[in-house]
Amino acid sequence: MGKHFTLRAGVAKSDITTDIKGVLIKDPLYAKVLVMDDGSTKVAIIAMDVTAIGGRRVSQGMLDDVGEDFMPNLRSRIQKELKIPGCNVLVNASHTHPPGRLLCDDAEQINRTFNAVSRAVQNMTAVKIGSGIGYENRMTMNRTLRLKNGKSWTIRHSNPCPPDEEVADVGPIDPEIGIIRIDRIDGSPLAVVYNFACHPLFGDAKGSITANFPGVASKVIEENLGEGTMALFLQGAGGDIIDVLFKDFNRPRDIESLGTMLGLSTLKALREIQTKDVKLKVISETIQLPRRTDIPDRIKLLQQEQAELLASLRFTSLNFKAFLPLYIKYTLNSEYPADYSYRYLQNGKIDTDEFTAMDSIIRKNIEKYLNNINAMEKLTRIQDDIATLEKHQTINNESGEETISAEVQGIRIGDCVLITSPAEVLVEVGLNVKKASPYEHTFMAAFSNGYMHYGPPAADYGKQGYEVTECLLAPQWQEIYEKKAGEIIRRL
Repeated sequence: MGKHFTLRAGVAKSDITTDIKGVLIKDPLYAKVLVMDDGSTKVAIIAMDVTAIGGRRVSQGMLDDVGEDFMPNLRSRIQKELKIPGCNVLVNASHTHPPGRLLCDDAEQINRTFNAVSRAVQNMTAVKIGSGIGYENRMTMNRTLRLKNGKSWTIRHSNPCPPDEEVADVGPIDPEIGIIRIDRIDGSPLAVVYNFACHPLFGDAKGSITANFPGVASKVIEENLGEGTMALFLQGAGGDIIDVLFKDFNRPRDIESLGTMLGLSTLKALREIQTKDVKLKVISETIQLPRRTDIPDRIKLLQQEQAELLASLRFTSLNFKAFLPLYIKYTLNSEYPADYSYRYLQNGKIDTDEFTAMDSIIRKNIEKYLNNINAMEKLTRIQDDIATLEKHQTINNESGEETISAEVQGIRIGDCVLITSPAEVLVEVGLNVKKASPYEHTFMAAFSNGYMHYGPPAADYGKQGYEVTECLLAPQWQEIYEKKAGEIIRRL
C-alpha cells in the first residue's frame, strides 16, 4: 500500500431477473458488487443470486441460468475497461434453485453485471475494513445421513428418507458466519460481506422467483444498518447442508424465518468487529482435478443391489387395501389384535388356538409387506442413482479429457482470507481448509468462478450418498485441492 494512498471501496448492484412477461417475481435477483483498492491491488467481489456460474454445459442444461462464456467475457471486459485484473474478480453463486427461468438473457447478464462493477468503481470512497465470525446453528443440518451399515443416505425430495432404525448419526455442519465489514471513514457502514454454508433449495410454494433466504437475510442486514449499506452473501461449503425444515410436510416452507435468523445473527456479530486500514492481495491459479473412472463399477453394484431387492418382493400376499386395516389393528393391540382379550382367554379355556394361529400368519404377511415398502423406498433411490451416474459418465466421456480445470483463488483482506472453489464443496472439506489456515479468519467461498458439481471427501466414495453420485471427480481431487488451497493461503 502506498504511503499516501487511502484504502477505498465502492458498491453497486444490478437487477438480473428474467424479462419474460408473466413470470411471478417475489423479490428481484441481483448481481451485487464490492470493489476495493489499496493503491497497489484492486479487487472486485461479485455476489450473484444464481444457481451456478457457468454450469449450463456441465449439467447438461439442468443448471442453465449462467453460461460458460459469462466468466471469461465479464472478466475480459472488466480488465480492459476498468483496469481490474480478471484474476482479481471473484464471482460467487448463492446457489438458489429455480422454479423455472430466473435470469435475463446471456448478453444482458454480462452488461448488467459489468454496469454494476463500473458504478462501484465510480462510487469509491475512503474506507476501513474489519473481519469477524458470527454463529448460527439453528437453521441447518447435514443432509447426508450416516447409516448403521456404513453407507450414506441423503435427505432429498426425489427419494424417501431411510427407516429410522437404520440411521446411526448425522454429519457435521459449519455454523460460522464469516463477516467482512466495510465502513466509510466517518464510521457509517458501506458494505457487509457475509459467508455461510447452506443450500437454498426451494424458495416459494407458489413457484415465484426469489433470492431465497439469503435474499431475506441481506434485506434484514441492509434495513437495519441503513445509510445505503449493501449486504453481499457469499455461499460457503454447503454441498451437503440443508435447512432443518427442508422435508417438513406439516407446514408451508418459510424462507422469511430462515433469512431473519441468518440476518440477525450476522448483525449481532457485526457490532463487535473493529475496522482499520488493510492490505489486499490476490493469488489465482488453475489446477487439474482428475475425473472419476469408477462409475461403471458403481452402476454394477447398484444393479446387483437392485436385483436382490426385486427378488425379495416375491411371495407377497397382501395388497395395500388389505394391509392398512390389518396393520392398524395389529399395531393398536399387539397382544390381542383379532378381538377382545376375553375371546383369547375363552379360547384358552376350551383348548383352541385359532386366534393365535391366525395372528401368526397375519403378522408374517404384515412384516412381509413392510419389508416390501422398505425395498420400494430403496429401489426409488437406486433408480435415481443409476440414472445420475449414467448421466455423469456421459458428461465425462463427452469431455474427452481425464481432468477438469478448476480455478483456486485466494483473496487476502487484512486479517481475513477468502479461498474459492468452483465445486459444490462438502462441509468437511471446507472445515479442513479453514482449520489448516494460519489466518485468524478464513472463509470458504465455494460455487465460485465456475461450476463442476459436487466435491465430496474421498472417504465418502463408496457410501452411496447423493453428493458422491452427483460427482464428476475422482476421490483424489480432495487431496489435490486442499494442498493447493493451503499453499495459496500461506503465500497470501
